[in-house]
Amino acid sequence: VSTQSTGKLDEKVWRSFQISKVFRENQNRINALDYSSSGELLITSSDDDSIVIYDCEEGKPSRTLLSRKYGVSLIRYTHAQNTVLHASTKLDDTIRYLSLHDNKYLRYFKGHQQRVVSLSMSPIDDTFISGSLDKSIRLWDLRSPNCAGHMHVRGRPVASFDPHGLIFGAGIDAELIKLYDVRSFDRGPFSTFKMPCERGTELSGLSFSPDTKNILVSTSNGVIRVVDAFNGQIIQTFTGILTDRTEKQGQHLGCCFSPDSNFVLSGKSFFNC
Repeated sequence: VSTQSTGKLDEKVWRSFQISKVFRENQNRINALDYSSSGELLITSSDDDSIVIYDCEEGKPSRTLLSRKYGVSLIRYTHAQNTVLHASTKLDDTIRYLSLHDNKYLRYFKGHQQRVVSLSMSPIDDTFISGSLDKSIRLWDLRSPNCAGHMHVRGRPVASFDPHGLIFGAGIDAELIKLYDVRSFDRGPFSTFKMPCERGTELSGLSFSPDTKNILVSTSNGVIRVVDAFNGQIIQTFTGILTDRTEKQGQHLGCCFSPDSNFVLSGKSFFNC
């Protein structure tokens, strides 16, 4: 579907989108996907231990790699189209830096003691941030296996850089969003926003809008909120995303902003992708 006729992504254009292709390369759930910085490639990680690379211009899968020994989740492109980061689902909780050119690991980032549930690459340099069920957030640099920064939090963390790479947001439990300056995060957050929450609910995702004005947060009970990034005011709340089946399986559905920051996209548990 082309947007050239309107020049923008308005509601009419969104409603005109249709599924044009369905890929069935995986035998189990796809747990993450990411685009290369050029937009030419899409990469996915799956619970079947496979990594699939898709050529977006050709509209077809171009290569499949396997990670039988370590498993794979939360796959993320670095600033190069031939290297990625991913979390592990087997053996240990190491984050791995993989060369797609020869399918060899370039570096291991060890430190987390439980499953990594959040992974975000800086948009401006080789820094990346991770959050784990060990109740910690760690700051790393691709060029060194040593952790560049480490902080303990009260619960399950999610973390993400803003589009300028100058700050990162950290979601703690389901009630707090904290904003840190990357250059001085050890001094603590410069802003803290308190969110309404229900007992037993956790944050499952956090991301900034491309225009940096808003923060999108999702929770394990299917609530999505758009939050003002400057004052913490809740601008919009979306509910009814999860079905009972999804909640029982403990799946966390992803959501994101549209490129123009005017729309929010989310999966639905009964859709097949």
